[in-house]
This record gives sequence, C-alpha cells and structure tokens, in this order.
Amino acid sequence: MPFYHRMGNIPHKRHTQFRKEDGSLYREEVMGTKGFSGIQSILYHHHPPTQVREAKKIRDWKPELEEPGANRHRHLLTAELPEGGDPVEGRIPLLVNDDVSLGLVRPTERMDYFFRNSDGDEILFVHEGEGEFQSVFGAMPYRPGDYIVIPVGTTYRLEMKEGPQRFLVIESTGEITTPKRYRNEFGQLMEHSPYCERDIRVPKRLDTVLEEGTFEIRVKAHGQLNAYRYHFHPFDVVGWDGCLYPWIFNVEDFEPITGRVHQPPPVHQTFAGPNFVICSFVPRLYDYHPEAIPAPYWHSNVNSDEVLYYVKGNFMSRKGVREGSITLHPSGIPHGPHPGKPEASIGKKGTEELAVMIDTFRPLYVTRAALKVEDPKYLTSWLPEDNA
Repeated sequence: MPFYHRMGNIPHKRHTQFRKEDGSLYREEVMGTKGFSGIQSILYHHHPPTQVREAKKIRDWKPELEEPGANRHRHLLTAELPEGGDPVEGRIPLLVNDDVSLGLVRPTERMDYFFRNSDGDEILFVHEGEGEFQSVFGAMPYRPGDYIVIPVGTTYRLEMKEGPQRFLVIESTGEITTPKRYRNEFGQLMEHSPYCERDIRVPKRLDTVLEEGTFEIRVKAHGQLNAYRYHFHPFDVVGWDGCLYPWIFNVEDFEPITGRVHQPPPVHQTFAGPNFVICSFVPRLYDYHPEAIPAPYWHSNVNSDEVLYYVKGNFMSRKGVREGSITLHPSGIPHGPHPGKPEASIGKKGTEELAVMIDTFRPLYVTRAALKVEDPKYLTSWLPEDNA
C-alpha cells in the first residue's frame, strides 16, 4: 500500500539492536518487492524465519486446460461447483493465463496449516461468509463484499465462522495496486477516485504467538506447492512497520462514477494488476441525458478478454445469468446486451446490480473444471429465436 502503517513494538531505528527482556535479539526481517526498490515492511520475530526443519513438494500448481476449440462466449454456472476443502486446497481454477488465475472456492474445512503465495499478489473477494483473516501482520475480520488484498509472500490463514463460505479467487503473477490515474505523485488517492484511504481497513490486532511444536507453511512458488515445517508458530512477530501488508476494501464503499450518457467500464476500475484490471459494478443511478440508453452498447474487446462475476441483483444487460455466474467475452468477437435489453433500460432510474469484472489484456484459457459447469446455450443467447 502507498501509506505507512505500524503495529506492535519496534526499535527507534532500522537495522539496530532490538532486544528481548532476557537480553537476546529479536530477529529483523525485511520483506519487500522488486529487489529492495519496491514497497516493503520490516518485521521483528522471536525466531529466525529461516529455521526450516523439513521441506517437501506437495503437487504442481498447474490446472488442466480444455482442448483447443472455437473462440466463443462462455457462461459458467459456478453455483453448481462442489463445496469442499479449505480456502486454499479447495480452490477450483476456471480461467487462466500467464498473468492471472481466476477461480472459486466454497470451503467447508478449516486450514490446519498456513499459506504463502510467493508467485504474486492475491485478492479474495468474499461472496459469502464471515471470519477473520490472520497473517504475520495481524488480524482483520472479513464479511461479504470484502476484497481481501494479500501481498506476495504474506503468510496467512483464514479462520471461518459457521455458515456457507464462498470466495472469488484472483491469483496474480505480479503486483495488484490501486489504479494509477487515481493517485497523485506521492501515491495518495485523489479527490476524483471512487474510494480513498479512509475506506481501507488495515490490520488492527497483532497477536504474538510463542507456541512451539510442529507448524506447516504451504508455499506456492514457481508453479508448484511446497510444504515447510517449523518448530515455532509463524505468527511470532512482536512488531512491524512499512507500506507492504494485507488490507481490505469493501465493495459497498465504492462510489460509482455516473454521467449523462453511458459511461465505459474504466470508470468502474478498482484495482490494477499486470496486464489486467479489476472493476466493481455497484448499485448506481443510470445515465440522465433525456434520451440516454442506460444499457451498454455493443462493443468488441479487440485487445482484451472480459470476465464478469455476478454477485447479486438484476444485471440489466443480461438474461439467464444467476448469482455466482461467470461470463467470458473473449477478444475477437463483439458482445453486448441481450435482445430487448436496450429498449427495456430506457427510462429506468437506477440499478441494484453487484458484479466484479476482470479485463485481461492477454487471452484467457478455460480449464477442464470450468467445462463441468458451462452453460452450452449461452453462445446462441443473442439469437431472436432464443429470446422469443
């Protein structure tokens, strides 16, 4: 994040002696990106984080893709995906490329280990469920509508409350940031941004855990999942400071930008990643030109694939989508509202839709797991006979 935060106890100066009550040193860890030229934080541990007792490979982290076929529009009914697993092992990747993986998880089991993604940043969008996101940086409660932004290399786990849990999982191969056009030269979000630092939740409670025993951290790195065993609890941090840490933004705090005529998707942008953007479609007033057509115009994504994850509400330009639906409109072929939707939108005052959109600037590939929940009728859903 572009603003400084600190928690717990830290010494007055970096890289200086910081001692425990018994006179021994706390162990300073500099956690940063881009070879010390990116954002970073400094953490102070009770134990050296390098004291690994065992390391082993668990599995490859590479989803199986469908056989090559025709480029076409897709509709995935993710509500039909099975529940099961924990928030990491239960993930089902659906659409992937070399920049980002988009998937879903409906976990039913608690994490009895800790997880760290060392290949890139992650975002967990909370569709259903409440609980607590716990990491070496502290704890934050989560609730529906939260984007949990997790920097690369963060050791964490989710403590889930009772009830259904459902997350849209966005795994990046690089850094996920706030949109550049909404930041000033100092990194602060400006007045025309649809959200600001006041809307962002940061870790507020740092629990230093001094348990000893056997603790497992599973690490995604270089396209595979590995397990590392330690004799101490990884949350042994007594304090930290810096600009690199997990944070949460709730979609309810996104203030939509509206206009007299239909606004293009970039006004909904919420985050930026390497060769992709994440947008939030939230309840908003429709266009207020007296002759406006609120429904979007037909358009060709010449240089991008468009993915929409439908959270709730009535999405004005689509028929047949449900809560949890994912649509993929790939580059190379135009897409737009279903028949009758432009006419039906005229005169409407607002929408109550809620959806997450991911536009990628390199083609996405469909996994075999996605084929199990694909709606085969979506391709022809723009034909008049399919809308009679």
